[in-house]
Amino acid sequence: MTSTSRPDGGPLDPGLREIMAERRHLTNLAYRMLGSLAEAEDVVQETYARWYAMSAERRDAVTNPAAWLTKVASRICLDVLGSARARRERYTGAWIPEPLPARGEWPGGSPDGADPADRITLDESVTMAFLVVLDAMTPAERVAFILHDVFRYPFAEIADIVGRTPAACRQLATSARRRIDAARTPATPTAQQARLVRDFKQAWEAGDIATLVGLLDPGATAVGDGGGVVTATLHPVQGAEQIARFFAERTRPGALAIRECTVNGQPGLAARLDGATVAVYAFDVRDGRIGRIWAVLNPAKLRPWTP
Repeated sequence: MTSTSRPDGGPLDPGLREIMAERRHLTNLAYRMLGSLAEAEDVVQETYARWYAMSAERRDAVTNPAAWLTKVASRICLDVLGSARARRERYTGAWIPEPLPARGEWPGGSPDGADPADRITLDESVTMAFLVVLDAMTPAERVAFILHDVFRYPFAEIADIVGRTPAACRQLATSARRRIDAARTPATPTAQQARLVRDFKQAWEAGDIATLVGLLDPGATAVGDGGGVVTATLHPVQGAEQIARFFAERTRPGALAIRECTVNGQPGLAARLDGATVAVYAFDVRDGRIGRIWAVLNPAKLRPWTP
């Protein structure tokens, strides 16, 4: 969507430029709620479509258009989250949130030619570890928590969105916060994370099982998401030695080009084959070792990573 045309292709009323400027906020909101950039973009498109579906008189009657857009987008996300639970029961293997590259690492670009990194603010609320915990919440918990704790909306406004009382929304956010706090590990400096990921890459390329084991927490877990489209282990691989052997046995010298990159704001890896990104790896570091690895191989989730 550009600043010169509406979703239906018609000219944009100059007086509505402020409305269109909400796109970045809405995309940030929807991505955190859904864990999918593609679905977030669909939500934003639908939100604007509903705005333009109203008559000019009804639009003029909206005293706070930005709040209206946020409310509509949040309600759409709530509906999407409800249906997503049923879809994921049919999903082949584990479902991992869609990984985001950093600014300058979007070889695929976006349909409107804009850099998606300009629309998604990469902070703690989009790290893979954070999104995975969010995905375990109920839809109402997730929406209430993100609106209040991440975007600082008051519970009175959240209540109107989720259809519950402000007190109930406060309880939802509190429950979600407990989940986040229980899963949170002490922060590791980015430079230290980058060194661990770089050492993992080099040991993986060398098939060095002993070094890989030393870099992994004894209770580490690796999860893959192929979506039933490409081959990926259907169950988590657990334990440092098991993970080390799993990666070492899949070393393909000269075939895969593994490069360091930023995944959801943190050091990660991307594997390319014949110019296409075939896997993106996100890492969670705890106590100086790699505790969790998320490998996204589903091509539908790698759209921004490949030209």
